Amino acid sequence: MDPPVVPADRLGGWRRVAETTDRPFVAGPVSVTASTVRYERSDAPGPRPFCFASRLRIRPETAPNVALTRLVERRAREGFRDRLAERDVEAVERRGDREIAIDDPDASRATLWTFRGDCRTDAADGRDGEGAGAVPVEALLAVWATDEYFLAGGAYPLDAGAYSDGRGPADARRELLGIVRGVRPPARGANRDGNE
Repeated sequence: MDPPVVPADRLGGWRRVAETTDRPFVAGPVSVTASTVRYERSDAPGPRPFCFASRLRIRPETAPNVALTRLVERRAREGFRDRLAERDVEAVERRGDREIAIDDPDASRATLWTFRGDCRTDAADGRDGEGAGAVPVEALLAVWATDEYFLAGGAYPLDAGAYSDGRGPADARRELLGIVRGVRPPARGANRDGNE
């Protein structure tokens, strides 16, 4: 199963760091397979902003519905917290949720959650002369459906010192939201960078 497409024109300064397919959920005859692509900003010191997009396949095949959407959303939030923990983000707090439009005209509105936490850092993270400490980060997670479910999101530092060239956290948030909104199902004949 191919991962979703992230349009190449929204990935300036980002590099693909992983593409995985795994089975995050199995309960009796029901299973969920997730195909995920992950990117990091190539021009940022630690902690590096990252983003990801996942496409879910549920077996036995089931059309999106209210109960299933609630389950997918709950499991997605739990999995996202695990993903943040793997990236040394601690003390994660949910800061709110809202609906956003996705660029795909066949998609439902996405539920977007905002989280905040602290990323442990050390001198090896490439921050100018700083020793161990914590950098506040904001993380976003969106879940929506077409005829299948999609997840997308990422995180970025809230510390202005983590940015160069006049960029800041507000720019990082706008950029991440643009990437999330641009995620779409893979199209026949499309290559892995989102170009057809």
